[in-house]
Amino acid sequence: MSRAVIALGANLGDRGSTLRAAASAIAALPGVRPVAASREVESVAVTLAGRDESKPRYRNAVVVVDTDLEPQALLDALHGIEDEHGRTREVRWGDRTLDLDVVAIDDLALDTDTLTVPHPRAAERAFVLAPWADADPEAVLPGAGPVAELLAALGDDTERVDEPRLFDDVTGPDDTSRTDDVTGPDDTTRANDATGPDDATRTVDPTRASRPETRP
Repeated sequence: MSRAVIALGANLGDRGSTLRAAASAIAALPGVRPVAASREVESVAVTLAGRDESKPRYRNAVVVVDTDLEPQALLDALHGIEDEHGRTREVRWGDRTLDLDVVAIDDLALDTDTLTVPHPRAAERAFVLAPWADADPEAVLPGAGPVAELLAALGDDTERVDEPRLFDDVTGPDDTSRTDDVTGPDDTTRANDATGPDDATRTVDPTRASRPETRP
């Protein structure tokens, strides 16, 4: 079983509800177990030209999961969740109803036509680093260093949103089955052994190349 870090973002529609629904959908995937989750942050939209204050602001978060899925299978499953929330891919780095990115999987280094792990721009994105450090203060970005140190060097330009952690909707604040060793700043272990429904095949769309489309 591998440990995967997934970044969530949205700047269209009811962003908070979308992120919480997406986190629940991730936790329900066959072969996935929720481990830890951040609270939400807000950030300025980033386009190919750089930061764009005229665009709707993003809500961002990070979830950590254990998974039996292979990296491409995990990416395909995340694309399926994006599709369920109306994600379109016409404009590179355009506005998003939902954006799900695989940031890291253990210490794996992978570079294919559709997936690069660790995410090549994670160390440059406070909207990834800040929620990741919130979900797991001891996190390390493979090949770059401790996430908290990377965030301190970069500068945190995100704004914390006063909402529960995403997986609280999955585990509940009093769930005693949280047994994982990843804790957040409040020293509350974020994990359970929830699994999703029976496995369902998700069709791979070869046009979905996460590397050129992804925002972080």
